[in-house]
Amino acid sequence: MKEINQSKEDVKLGRFLSLVLRHDPKAAGICLDEHGFADVEKLLDGVRRTGRHIDMDTLERIVYENNKQRYSFNEDHTKIRANQGHSIHVDVELKKATPPSYLYHGTATRFLSAIKQKGIQKMGRQYVHLSSDSQTAMDVGRRHGVPVVITVCAEAMTSDGIPFYLSENGVWLCDEVLPKYFSL
Repeated sequence: MKEINQSKEDVKLGRFLSLVLRHDPKAAGICLDEHGFADVEKLLDGVRRTGRHIDMDTLERIVYENNKQRYSFNEDHTKIRANQGHSIHVDVELKKATPPSYLYHGTATRFLSAIKQKGIQKMGRQYVHLSSDSQTAMDVGRRHGVPVVITVCAEAMTSDGIPFYLSENGVWLCDEVLPKYFSL
């Protein structure tokens, strides 16, 4: 994926949109529907009421330039939602998918003892997030401290009947990863 240098203001707005669309819609005084969609006009008005400057052109630029492809519009751009990563319950209409044999989970070394005991848990999110490449997992782990990448045997999990989902932005999701399915 092409790396795009977003302005500092777009990055700040993107973080606020992530908060609103994934965790706290009330931060912009809006509601999400059952599928996680927000009405675009209400979102824009709500964001502006917080003192931030945003218009439709800015919102579209943030959506399309976000290197993680966190957001998506409906067909006529009247609704927007986060693709995954919610801490609030919404049904983003994920479809089951067959993952590659191995997936990767990035975390910080300080979490390893708990992970070795309990497995990889979704914590405050709806799903455990996994990537199909180790570099992305390393980048995720780096955001939390000294990084470590855990290799997950997704093929064994699938064979045992554990479902996987693939989000719109290419993140693999599942409910949990027990210790018997991963190695460091």
